[in-house]
Amino acid sequence: MTQHTSRPILYSFRRCPYAMRARLAIAASGVPVELREILLRDKAPDFLATSPSATVPCLKLGDEILDESLDIMHWALGQSDPHGWLDMPADGDDLITEADGPFKKALDRTKYTTRYKDCDGEVERTKAHDFLHRLDALIGSKSYLYKDTPCLADMAILPFVRQFAFIDKARFDAQDWPNLSRWLEAFLASDLFAQIMPKYPVWVAGDAPTSFP
Repeated sequence: MTQHTSRPILYSFRRCPYAMRARLAIAASGVPVELREILLRDKAPDFLATSPSATVPCLKLGDEILDESLDIMHWALGQSDPHGWLDMPADGDDLITEADGPFKKALDRTKYTTRYKDCDGEVERTKAHDFLHRLDALIGSKSYLYKDTPCLADMAILPFVRQFAFIDKARFDAQDWPNLSRWLEAFLASDLFAQIMPKYPVWVAGDAPTSFP
């Protein structure tokens, strides 16, 4: 395992679901990082010089850069996984891939209808609902997707389900997916979610370091 003498630097944006799941894994691992909150409409030069994609989250580990949220999750849990998030069935990775691909595509086209003028928002919502109903069936009477404790798939997918739910929360709550709703509400009420969602001031060069978690 590569050793780094300085604290890793996490560039983040509070409401971004990709950044949320990176913070979730880091908080669960207990591995301390320096958090730098970025303003996406006015990105700091140091951030642009660090992130190859100019997107959050981005983790700077000395000379190594992790620019993908799942890579950051795996890095954090590879350091410490006290809650056993990495203990999940092999198809958990396939579920994450589907959430990041077709579901996220449908989510974006439901949420940002003016951005995707060639798409029918209701058709896209139906596609997203199909995936969410499958999650509801998978959860069943359990607390989480595969068992009564969370795994990587739960925490990689939940921030995106949250994002979809709040497009129209009343409409989301009216759907027939009681297990999914219970899963999401437990996440939103959790200490872990509260831990990753404080409002931090936007970072500028020269600021005192902000430790996370």
